[in-house]
Amino acid sequence: MIGYYVHHVGLGHLQQARCIAAHISDDVTGLSSLARPVDWLGDWIQLPRDDADGRAVDPTAHGQLHWAPLGGRGLRTRMAAIAAWVHRAGPAALVVDVSVEVTALARLLGIPVASMILPGTRHDAAHRLGWSLADVLLAPWPLDLSTDLLGGAQTWAAKMLHVGAFSRFDGRRRTAKGGDTRSVVVLRGCGGSSLGDQDLREAEAATRAWRWTVLGGPAGRWVDDPWEILCSADVIVTHGGLNALAEVAAARRPAIVVPEPRPHDEQVTTARVLGSAGLVIAVTRWPAAREWPALLAEARRSGGNWTTWSSGHGAQRAADAIESLAARHERACLPCASPS
Repeated sequence: MIGYYVHHVGLGHLQQARCIAAHISDDVTGLSSLARPVDWLGDWIQLPRDDADGRAVDPTAHGQLHWAPLGGRGLRTRMAAIAAWVHRAGPAALVVDVSVEVTALARLLGIPVASMILPGTRHDAAHRLGWSLADVLLAPWPLDLSTDLLGGAQTWAAKMLHVGAFSRFDGRRRTAKGGDTRSVVVLRGCGGSSLGDQDLREAEAATRAWRWTVLGGPAGRWVDDPWEILCSADVIVTHGGLNALAEVAAARRPAIVVPEPRPHDEQVTTARVLGSAGLVIAVTRWPAAREWPALLAEARRSGGNWTTWSSGHGAQRAADAIESLAARHERACLPCASPS
């Protein structure tokens, strides 16, 4: 049995979990405040939210954690539910995406941890604790960009596995773009956005030769399977979340990345590194209307060469590492044979 803790902000963590779990041969139990996905094959433990108690008192535990408010009833109930499941199920390993606190809890309960890691400036005490406690660190990006994505060399590099970007569309046949109309697709995330509807209207008005499609957000439409829409785009404008970038990479489409403000400069760092590597056109803010014609033309010429970012086998490599960790734990915990 393997557990998989899924962070509840946005949908990127859930999409990654679905991809990896589909490649794990062992039973996988999901633990999250998010609703169980319809295609999840194992059990699903619905966790209470840990951020609904109102005013938080010392949530960082004197700067050592990210979210452990004193007297937090939601946090207490959430951690108790995880501990109760560990006690009942006795998992061979727990995947944590992402939480320093859940990583620490699992290790205190004697369970090895495989942690997903994110880009950005993460030299704080809490990240150092969580990544030090983990047995395996799974990085969904290539090795040659890792130092830049993490802001320098890491002391825990020996236990990092760079699996490359992966998405639910890996291995799916790319559909051919039809028609002569130049098209731009905008991906808006579910984890909060600073992009306004007026910004979109002004950009569209300044690029009459382009047909705009907006997916997600108040002004866009939600599509469960946007694969053909992505493949049909001449250019995709996206935020800098890893899951969205992995889906764009799977479609092999040119991209303009407009990072959203996130803790630890996650998306700003990702956009900057991908832009410097020539994989995308990276900007630091939503461009003014007059800038869009030249940006779209430049992105269209770039061609969408994503092969160094995503090989198409990242989820399988992550699943293999998790199963290997679980197998090592089970072997280590076998009772010693009695002397004959």
